[in-house]
Amino acid sequence: MKVETSYLLALVLGLSPTAAAKDPRSIGEQSTSVSLESYFNNKAFGAQPGDAAFDALNESYPDPAIIGITGGIYTSTKTGVVYEFPGLQPDPSKPDNVICSGQEIALPKSRKNSKYFSASMLVSSDVELSTVSGNVTYTYADGSTLVSELRSLPWWAFLTINRGEIIFPYRFTSNDTNWNTSHIFEYTASLDPSKDLQSITLPDTSNATTGRLHVFSVSLWESSKARSSAQVQFVRPTQKWTEKGNQVIELTINNPGLECISGQGVGVSLSMLGVETVEPGHIKRLCPGDQKRVDIGVKGAANGSADVLLTYGPYSTDEQHITNVSISGLTEWTSDLSSLAQHESPQWYDDAKFGIFIHWSAFSVPGWGNSTPYESYAEWFWWYSTHRPADKSDFYDYRLRTFGPDWNYDDSFQNFTAAKWDPKEWVDLIYASGAKYFVLTTKHHDGFALFNTSRTTDRNALLYGPQRDLLKDLFTAAETYQPSLRRGTYFSLPEWFNPDFAPYGFAQLGGNASTSWPGIIARNPYTGLDEPYTGRLPIDDFITDLMVPQMEILAYDYSTDIMWCDCGAANGTAPFAASWWNQARSQNRQVTINSRCGLAEVADFDTPEYATFSSAQLRKWESNEGMDPYSYGYNRATADSAYMNATTIVQDLVDMVSKNGNFLLDIGPRADGTIVEREAQNLREAGEWIHAHEEAIFNTTYWFVMSELVADGNNVRFTQTDDAFYILFLDKPTQEKVYLDTPLPLLRGDVVTVVGMGAHSSQIEWVKEHKKGSGNGFTFLIPEGVWEEEKYCWVLKISYKA
Repeated sequence: MKVETSYLLALVLGLSPTAAAKDPRSIGEQSTSVSLESYFNNKAFGAQPGDAAFDALNESYPDPAIIGITGGIYTSTKTGVVYEFPGLQPDPSKPDNVICSGQEIALPKSRKNSKYFSASMLVSSDVELSTVSGNVTYTYADGSTLVSELRSLPWWAFLTINRGEIIFPYRFTSNDTNWNTSHIFEYTASLDPSKDLQSITLPDTSNATTGRLHVFSVSLWESSKARSSAQVQFVRPTQKWTEKGNQVIELTINNPGLECISGQGVGVSLSMLGVETVEPGHIKRLCPGDQKRVDIGVKGAANGSADVLLTYGPYSTDEQHITNVSISGLTEWTSDLSSLAQHESPQWYDDAKFGIFIHWSAFSVPGWGNSTPYESYAEWFWWYSTHRPADKSDFYDYRLRTFGPDWNYDDSFQNFTAAKWDPKEWVDLIYASGAKYFVLTTKHHDGFALFNTSRTTDRNALLYGPQRDLLKDLFTAAETYQPSLRRGTYFSLPEWFNPDFAPYGFAQLGGNASTSWPGIIARNPYTGLDEPYTGRLPIDDFITDLMVPQMEILAYDYSTDIMWCDCGAANGTAPFAASWWNQARSQNRQVTINSRCGLAEVADFDTPEYATFSSAQLRKWESNEGMDPYSYGYNRATADSAYMNATTIVQDLVDMVSKNGNFLLDIGPRADGTIVEREAQNLREAGEWIHAHEEAIFNTTYWFVMSELVADGNNVRFTQTDDAFYILFLDKPTQEKVYLDTPLPLLRGDVVTVVGMGAHSSQIEWVKEHKKGSGNGFTFLIPEGVWEEEKYCWVLKISYKA
């Protein structure tokens, strides 16, 4: 079987969107666009300010032609899906997108009752700070439906913390140009490839105040008529490399057939003149409607035609032919955004899943943020106590009655002692929690650093407070006692009250209650006098003389694995990232940067706070959350009973991992270096479960078909490896017979066991069900007492034997 995919691979293998053929039929009509023109009710694109009113403020995107999208076609760089993309319309009054308000999109007669593997959309929401979601309903010819969450981040964010599939360098306000990037995101839903699709019903998200979902394009990926087949949807060269140093090529493989690929599975390699596959890929199990991404390792560089070889055992090979392939090998990073955009989170980070965040600094001395529901970030003590309009938690009065009117924030330095700190105890606790990495706040917005800042500033822990290099001591302890832990550094790009930041100062929102980084000396709220900014040294420019040199110190002197930035507005991230990534590659180190360094193209992973989703996300993400109900830094107002318990830690981790996320869980130590015992206890309890069930968490991927099943009394998540599939119950099943109405990749001959505390030998009987009107699923017969020692989450493992 040969599948011609010249257009599909043209962009992803190195060509620009305009360099590829523009006829989507050139890929064998696998990607079928659904025309939305008759449903368009909003105008998103303008040639200048005031041309369009995408949101309620009469703001808009610029012409997509400025980023090379022309000809009415866009091909996704991550999925290979081809979209009809409206772009800037010649008629200035003509709409170009759909505000979702429950419209039923009927498939055209030529496409109705056709079978599709997946549905994809280009989508965005239109209110800053508002992530908007709603359910899309897919209706089949037999009357059955499938419901999937359509979700989008806001189309722009002040600190450039979002990265969409399509990135614009600016947006138009009603009368000006705003240079914060704007974005369009991609959504993909798994469909039932055995059923005929008739229509798609969009959600109703039409409230302009809370945020509306806008859909620009819908495209369907066609099913195969073969009963069992692996279909190459996408081939994507990366700038990652294998442990052996070979370039990683990622292939997206579908099974749009009617039967599972099983037994020996399917081997995956690339045949191309000038390029050698030295590390083939393999998929052991791929059932109908499922999709997996498999990596292969290659050597060489070439442009031309290639064959993807899918090998089923020793006697059967399927070649899928591809033209216009461009593999350039591993290239040097440059500060050009198109170069930086090729970087992504390394495999070790994707596999690590669980990390510990540590907020510890001079703010740990006052260590107060009030209690819920009035709690604010305790680590923002200085800012809130000097900004009364935003002070809903009354930092002002607490500071006055606790420290008196003459106390200044920098007076806390002498009491930030680390006197009882044992870095070995910290890294041992992190390991005991089950975490695979940690991130320390090396410098928060107060500008006080826990590392040797050289001649950029003397405002650090080596000269004040503990008078020791806290970052070095912690990293050394990790390397010595827990070498498996990856080490990361939180770094605030701006400093609230450093006058050298004044040229770049900003407020996140309008009004005097907005969080802000003003770059002016703080004023004592009681005396009216300027507060000192201890340790400040004379410099010419904050970015070139302080911000970037400090990032370089963390990267080169401390060899951080994760540069976890915060509040990136003005920045020097582009040249820093290029240099760091090149140096790391020369040392065979794969490092990563989060989404808060001020450049969307540099973001390897998204960083939502206190968030999870109801479906898997295509982009890697990491949710950060405090064990404290709200603060990241130590808050003495928090009762022991309020800290996140082991049940929540485990269940949040399981939920995030099942949706392609990592969990960065924060602790806030006291000024003397001790950790609240209840926090430590809860971490250890969660860690016992995580260590006992680590095979179901670490080195796993999400299930493309679905992320969660909340029905029939079940609250279930799913993870998988190449050899096994895991079913994770967030609620303990109370019945002997547990029915799951979902197409699990479970075949006769497979073995189902319980994973957990000494229960690996407990084999579970199961029956495949065919229930009329309720789908086809599986019933598991759970013996009494098999989960007697289990708590928090209950896990079944499907070992592929068939």
